[in-house]
Amino acid sequence: MAARRRRRRLKKRTRRQLEGWGAVAAAASVIWVAGNWAAVWPVLVTVLATTVVGGAGWGLWRAHHRAVGQDRQWRAQEEAKARELSMTEVDALSWQDFEHYVAELCRRDGCTQVVVSGKSGDLGADVVGYLPDGRKLVAQCKKYAPHRSVSSQDMQKFVGTARLEHGADVALFVTTCRTFTKAALGLAVRQDIVAVHRDLLGSWVKGARLETLIPLNGRGDGTMRRSPA
Repeated sequence: MAARRRRRRLKKRTRRQLEGWGAVAAAASVIWVAGNWAAVWPVLVTVLATTVVGGAGWGLWRAHHRAVGQDRQWRAQEEAKARELSMTEVDALSWQDFEHYVAELCRRDGCTQVVVSGKSGDLGADVVGYLPDGRKLVAQCKKYAPHRSVSSQDMQKFVGTARLEHGADVALFVTTCRTFTKAALGLAVRQDIVAVHRDLLGSWVKGARLETLIPLNGRGDGTMRRSPA
């Protein structure tokens, strides 16, 4: 107990000594600054000005960064609205007319010998043609409601015929719905099928060219080159 009291008194004495030395140092600093004011004040003004300018610059950078982020968000929202507006006409098409519409988009982007099957039993080849570089394109077109998803079963059927039955270099699965299920999209990526959901189709309708959409699935741009038959 006595040892604890001694340690406590020592701590208090040490703290008082430090406070005393701190007060002496502060007084000495004030005296020195007062005696050398002519040399000190330009430095203080420079430090203060640098702090103010730095703070203002930081504030402006933060405001600019926030404004750029808000502008990007606004542009993304406007682009989404424009894509959706461009899909109004597509949504009004029948499934047969939708296949012809996709064929016209292919022709617009330089594809040749574009043919529309327009019948059942086509084994997934709704639209067939050749890209400008000679690769064979086979497209499956699914006119689904926007809220639906392309299932794994739909993708499996197309995977089984696109290359084995039709010799596709580029296999395109185009749909008017918003999403592919996780299993369907995973299968598309693994099997080099280009999955074109509603947003990508909206961009295509708005004027984006097919060759810019093909890489957006991650894979599916084909590796072989084939001369048009």
